[in-house]
Amino acid sequence: MDIKRCRPVELWQVPFLAVPERVDQLCRTLQSPLKLWGLSDLVGPAQLCMTELVTNVITHVGVGTPTWVTVSLEGACVRIEVRDPGPHRLAPQEQRRGRSLAEKLAVRWGVASQDHGKASWCELATGLPATEAHPADPRVVGAEAVLTLYGRGPAWGRAHSPLHRAASEEAATELIVDLLHWLRAHGADPDTALDRAQTRYEAGAVQGARLTDD
Repeated sequence: MDIKRCRPVELWQVPFLAVPERVDQLCRTLQSPLKLWGLSDLVGPAQLCMTELVTNVITHVGVGTPTWVTVSLEGACVRIEVRDPGPHRLAPQEQRRGRSLAEKLAVRWGVASQDHGKASWCELATGLPATEAHPADPRVVGAEAVLTLYGRGPAWGRAHSPLHRAASEEAATELIVDLLHWLRAHGADPDTALDRAQTRYEAGAVQGARLTDD
């Protein structure tokens, strides 16, 4: 199925063996990236979509299949993608199952052939306008991933409310503080590290402004 998709910024990717007991664990872990982006209302639908996609792998490719799940976000959609090394063509029952899922929950769905298998995916509407899409700067994406794993709080929220911004800034600040403690515990000078980070940040900001002007 050739459907135009959103251009995602990767947030979270997990390799796993497709066994039934892993499904609940993956669904619980999925909450972190969604809550980080202020999309708590999508947790239930996203968990259901992931469950369906992973169950398809278990049922039609085999228990214990090496599998990868990726959750990504770009503005108006969250994309859930499950990759497996199974045959490129889906069995008729898989096609019907995917179509049912798409009709109930997703705004787009499909199956893409890859060099070593296939990727089944669906996209859920976030309600975010396209202008709120997060930048694809790898430094920003990396920081989002670290905050997700760190579990200290949400990043910029759906409405960008003052309260949500304050919570986001506090989460980032706490992470910086803990990193400074980590540096001191390992014999490094936190003040030197801060000065070095500030210098690099300012240099990167100037370079980014020049690229924007060009």
